[in-house]
Amino acid sequence: MKSNFVGRTGQAVLLAGACGVALAFSSAAYAQGAAAVEEAQPATDIPAETTADGNEIIVTASKREQTLQDTPIAVSVTSAATIERAQIRDIKDLSSLVPSLRVNQLQSSANTNFYIRGFGNGANNAGIEPSVGLFVDGVYRSRSASMIADLPDVQRVEVLKGPQSTLFGKNASAGVISLVTRKPQFELGGNVEASYGNFDALVLKGVITGPISETIAASIAGGYNKRDGYVEDRGTGEKENERNRWFVRGQVLLEPTSALSVRLIGDYSKIDENCCAVVNIRQAAPTAAIKALGGGRPVINDPSAKFDDVIYNNIASTNDIENWGLSGQIDYELGPINLTSITAYRRTNAVTDQDSDFTGVDLLRQNFQDLRLKTFTQEFRAATNWDGPVNALLGAFYFNEKVDQANEISWGPAARSYANLLIQGQSGCAVGSPRCTSVPALETQLSPLVGRNLAGTFFGNGQGLSERYALKNEAFSVFGQVDFKIADRVTLTGGLNYTHDSKKYATNTTSNDVFASLDFVALGRAGGIAQGLGNFGVNPANAAAVQAFATGAATAPIYQAIVAGATAASTNPAQNPLLALKPFQFFPPFQNVPNAVESGKISDGDVSYTARLAWEVTDTVNVYATYATGYKAASINLSRDSRPSPADLVALRAQNLAVPNLNATGRFAGAEDSTLYEFGIKGNWGVASANFAVFKQSIKGFQSNIFTGTGFFLTNAGKQSVFGLEFDGSVRPIPELTLSLAMTYLDPKFDSFNVSAFGDLSGTTPAGVSPLSTTMALDYNQPVGGGNNVIVHFDYHYESPFNLVEGLPNLLFRNPNGTTNASLALAAAREFRQEINDVNASLTFAMENGLSLSVWGRNLLDNRNLLQIFDSPAQQGSISGYPNQPRTYGVSARFNF
Repeated sequence: MKSNFVGRTGQAVLLAGACGVALAFSSAAYAQGAAAVEEAQPATDIPAETTADGNEIIVTASKREQTLQDTPIAVSVTSAATIERAQIRDIKDLSSLVPSLRVNQLQSSANTNFYIRGFGNGANNAGIEPSVGLFVDGVYRSRSASMIADLPDVQRVEVLKGPQSTLFGKNASAGVISLVTRKPQFELGGNVEASYGNFDALVLKGVITGPISETIAASIAGGYNKRDGYVEDRGTGEKENERNRWFVRGQVLLEPTSALSVRLIGDYSKIDENCCAVVNIRQAAPTAAIKALGGGRPVINDPSAKFDDVIYNNIASTNDIENWGLSGQIDYELGPINLTSITAYRRTNAVTDQDSDFTGVDLLRQNFQDLRLKTFTQEFRAATNWDGPVNALLGAFYFNEKVDQANEISWGPAARSYANLLIQGQSGCAVGSPRCTSVPALETQLSPLVGRNLAGTFFGNGQGLSERYALKNEAFSVFGQVDFKIADRVTLTGGLNYTHDSKKYATNTTSNDVFASLDFVALGRAGGIAQGLGNFGVNPANAAAVQAFATGAATAPIYQAIVAGATAASTNPAQNPLLALKPFQFFPPFQNVPNAVESGKISDGDVSYTARLAWEVTDTVNVYATYATGYKAASINLSRDSRPSPADLVALRAQNLAVPNLNATGRFAGAEDSTLYEFGIKGNWGVASANFAVFKQSIKGFQSNIFTGTGFFLTNAGKQSVFGLEFDGSVRPIPELTLSLAMTYLDPKFDSFNVSAFGDLSGTTPAGVSPLSTTMALDYNQPVGGGNNVIVHFDYHYESPFNLVEGLPNLLFRNPNGTTNASLALAAAREFRQEINDVNASLTFAMENGLSLSVWGRNLLDNRNLLQIFDSPAQQGSISGYPNQPRTYGVSARFNF
């Protein structure tokens, strides 16, 4: 087993050099060339849509059917044949083939993060829609939970890079992932596949299609994916990171006339699995308390063994996810005008739970969530299709969604003992400090100040937050695009989109955490006043005596001085030791909305536009230049860290409406506005093809969502930008061999980010973006007689070192005056830079009778890295992370008929 931190570049250089020599002469395009070859030789697939000569792949990136060569957009296409040969089992595996795409699954099976060219967000918070638009057969999927099931009867996956808001409208400020499945065929056919691999992985799936009548065809697809977990949970005795999911998908195609086509789709998928394992990668002072409570038994993994796939939890994770939907697409040719209507209704129900302290000590009893999404979408389009110099597309889109979310998070039975150890350590008990205190001592000390008996109430089993969130989102957009042929080979394109988005949200969240409800500033002030009065012989509990002292002619100035001194000391950590205990106030009271200050409503709109000049230089070379803008609507923070803006907090306090311990973070983040400048070249010479793009892309108000160890900090970055280069190409030196190379270079930065979770990040590099990503692939298809073929596929994916997060908020160093120093938080993030080396391969024997047998492997080098890191909940200073999947391998059999 190999760990993968900075320094493992030698292997990458050797492989890059070997493949680079083979590809240097080709100047060729991986996505176009490889896909074209695969579509031209569909040895193991239902015939896909191709042109007459079978050498071009058709895409709909511009919402028109065009060849990839003629589409003046930076788009990568992964065909069904590539998906089969690369043994891609989940859409997150696509990142190994498309360097500009990053896909991570975190926290639960319902959370998948998508990034294109370094931009992306949204999966860990139901109120934040992704910056990367997700579409399946033209239907917008608002949340990634509905995109992570096994790829069904897929025809191709298109990854559109850069803002696509002109045609795709809502929330496509960073790009689009469009998954296209096969239409039912009027000829009987289909395939079945069975695969078995290590960790007892079993995949069964298949599709059958054929005619019902001369004008009606149908297809039914289904699949089952089961695998044992590869992470041993020695706390529960179970395996984590398992697979247990299935899907069924039915389609009906009606073509009553040559001008009319109706496609009806229904799908249902179910996930019920134990996911996703978290390992400790750095321990801190709280770790000693956790180990002490473990009574000598192991309760947390050793950070040096983070890739040994051993963890300790109290409960197994729950991921019970149900996703289904219905859609209908109508296409009608009205002379030279093509009319399209797409109507869809979708439901996602996701019930998840996990042991969120990620230890074998029961500190946090549960972190339960019940999320319900109901989504309705409607799109209308009209597109001209004539030979004249002008063609146009007009459309409208409507979106209506309801989000209902319930959460429960609470302390477990070991929380009180754990907090007692931490508070004793905080107060210096280990060295016999006179300020030594404990949980029972605090209860006794603070009872008189709050006017009630607090004995036995701090950190009680079951205390925590009961959360309820509701969000209603309605949006519409109108869009249009005109292509004007200003010369025989030159086309000028202009597009506009107006999107209006309105959200109405409400919360009903309560906390019964007694310790977290205490206002330490107010208590420090009260304690200082009481001590000052005692110094003058006044009993603070005797209201009459205090009143007399406060109003007496001789004593009133003294009283005022005592109050002023206590007030000043109450906010000074050096004088108010209670302030040091604020990190233990894990579940503070929640300011619900709507309220007298916050309406719980937000509405905005935006015009996006595109200008593009495309020149067909020759029959084999096209160039284009694009200026485009994009838009993503405001997002709502549906989490326990949803708090008022600074201005609203002032207003709430002025009206005495603010709950105790309320800070300003942000209920919502404003809209994103993206801008793209891009120049591209596309060439296709038959045996070789090439795509190259150079671009500058920026997003103003990028919605940053950072986990703080207790919740999520949602805010807008002032501006995030990236300069980049993309190349993808392939060459066929002989008919049987295809060599491919795809590379992405990115130079990102925060142009301005003044108010982040770590202070001012302006001028720094955003996390999660590798400067250089590359994929090299080889496909060899050798006939061996009798109509049989031996097919070899190999791909290598490399990403140069990059930071996983900008910083870790729990490591912020607070100065005695209350200011913060972010250097430690930022330095810790840099310590865990990652480098990715991923090798995948398959060997297939495809027989003339339609049967093919394969042996395959993914991550063959067993290269281990961390997908993400974060502050360990309730363990200040400790760091946790999600490890990637180890080596997997297996055999499969597929039969096409």
